[in-house]
Amino acid sequence: MNAFIHPSADVEPGAVVGQGSRIWRFVHVMSGARIGTQCSLGQGCFVADGAVLGNGCKVQNHVSLYAGVELGDNVFVGPNAVFTNVTRPRASFPKSPAQYEKTRVGSGATIGANATIVCGHRVGTGAFVAAGAVVTRDVPPYALVMGAPARIAGWVCACGETISREASAPHEASCAACGRRYERAGEGMAPAS
Repeated sequence: MNAFIHPSADVEPGAVVGQGSRIWRFVHVMSGARIGTQCSLGQGCFVADGAVLGNGCKVQNHVSLYAGVELGDNVFVGPNAVFTNVTRPRASFPKSPAQYEKTRVGSGATIGANATIVCGHRVGTGAFVAAGAVVTRDVPPYALVMGAPARIAGWVCACGETISREASAPHEASCAACGRRYERAGEGMAPAS
């Protein structure tokens, strides 16, 4: 199945849109943007030249993905979430694209509605950024972060359920909802081997 592009959307020549992706009303995708297969971009989204979306991403209404933002596979981004690409922007001293800072969101992660992800940070695989949180530092894999600035409030399963309410990663944890097991891996968690 080819991609669906709503007639009101503006997908510039040179943008890559994967098969089965859906681009809804008033979306603007610039030349040089890369969107994987089976993605969904909600109403009013913007994807800049240099932004990359993996396969299966779901980006809800009114999200802007600027140059330097890279989403892994199956990332969920809630409505009105904000990504930046310059730490200290000034209108009279614009930055060149070479000065944009990268923001990487790991596969399976969730960014909640109205969350802000300050550039130059990584949101780990399977992490969950709560609605309204402001991420100002790296988020470890499978961490649940909340608040402004965002702090670790627990740990989540790939299915989204909370597996621990501890601030530091437990040595082992399992999900009561689906049975997946996890173990500590560096500062974060990983599926148990």
